[in-house]
Amino acid sequence: MSMQSVASPAFTFTPPKRNSLTHIPGDEGWPVIGKTLHVLADPKGQVERAAAKYGLVYRSHLFGETSLTLLGPEANELVLFDQAKLFSSTHGWGRILGLLFPRGLMLLDFEEHRLHRRALSVAFKSGPMKSYLGEMDTGIAARVAQWKAKPGPMLFYPAMKQLTLDLAATSFLGADIGPEVDDITGAFVDMVAASVAVIRKPLPGTAMARGVNGRKRIVAYFSEQIPIRRARGGGDDLFSQLCHATHEDGALLSTQDIVDHMSFLMMAAHDTLTSSLTSFIGALAANPQWQDRLRNEISALGVAAGEPTSIDNLEAMKLTEMAFKEALRMKPPVPSMPRRAVRDFTFKGYAIPAGAMLGVNPLFTHHMPEIWPDPDTFDPMRFTEEAQRGRHRFAWVPFGGGAHMCIGLHFAYMQAKCFARHFLQNLEVSLEPGYTPDWQMWPIPKPRDGLRVTLKPMT
Repeated sequence: MSMQSVASPAFTFTPPKRNSLTHIPGDEGWPVIGKTLHVLADPKGQVERAAAKYGLVYRSHLFGETSLTLLGPEANELVLFDQAKLFSSTHGWGRILGLLFPRGLMLLDFEEHRLHRRALSVAFKSGPMKSYLGEMDTGIAARVAQWKAKPGPMLFYPAMKQLTLDLAATSFLGADIGPEVDDITGAFVDMVAASVAVIRKPLPGTAMARGVNGRKRIVAYFSEQIPIRRARGGGDDLFSQLCHATHEDGALLSTQDIVDHMSFLMMAAHDTLTSSLTSFIGALAANPQWQDRLRNEISALGVAAGEPTSIDNLEAMKLTEMAFKEALRMKPPVPSMPRRAVRDFTFKGYAIPAGAMLGVNPLFTHHMPEIWPDPDTFDPMRFTEEAQRGRHRFAWVPFGGGAHMCIGLHFAYMQAKCFARHFLQNLEVSLEPGYTPDWQMWPIPKPRDGLRVTLKPMT
């Protein structure tokens, strides 16, 4: 099938007139800025208060546009599974990520998305994943050894951010990337920072300007390297895999496609994993009994501290996976997911017109007490097979769902369990008495103070 025939439909959207949404309950807040500052200050509290007052469908005004919020598992299923192809991810995420990560996989729709996802899936098959594990395992073991040699207080979030960036560079670009690695990783740091900046135009001196310049450096590097990688052949890193990936018609991915996908995948692997692993370790630090339980599971693997981690080791870490899932429940790395309606539809009795901006909210769903009793308590036993059996399949959606389910899901589990294996085998982690971390929950959760922890070597 020719790729030219499956480009995402060129929908032209104008926001529906405000009077076409006034039948939906809500509060649009102040003139011009609406409820934007309220959401930025307390996204979890704001959505919970609005849901208590207006119900699971409500209207607001955010970032310059009237938008709708659809809450709960049924809303997640409607929007994320999207069997009727009612919702555009391109026009949902575009205003947030389009300037810096255009045409990343999450920003493609329908048939074009399917074909690109299929081409990219080659990079997440068994062979490349084993290669990623080897590089990842070596990098994690070395970093944990450094932490063990200098125990005591540390800020965990920035340390994890540097580690995930280094791991993404070696797993995705190859261990022999060379001296330009610092410039490439620096460009990614600037792009990620710009993606969540308040000022959305690249004005001189702003984070967005630095992000746009970072993208220019990334585009130049990948564009130069693609023909070199293709001529060289082989390579198990993700970049080399994509250089040789083909569409269904046998055509290689274009240079622009590879640039866009590499930029997006490295951003996603770096920033969301930093958030997820930080919340995971933060939860273990606050719940030392679970550290002990996971450490016992790791001990039962029979793998000595200096030995490499195997795929079989990771598959045996069932309890560790449950604990990681619970951390993702409490602090999903993507707490809200925007879409734009491409056709009129009805939900919960409300008629919603084409062009409407809307979103679902995993953070809200993950804390609904009728689904998750005592939702603020860390309890990995929520993810036993028996506990999950009676739960709505879209009650837990940290990786999205449907066609746009995170393509790196298994990569995330692999990195989390590999990290837990080395970290818990070598270190104990604790919080200072009386210290409660303060988390910024949007756009990607992170501890405002970096998460102060104390590391102690295992005897």
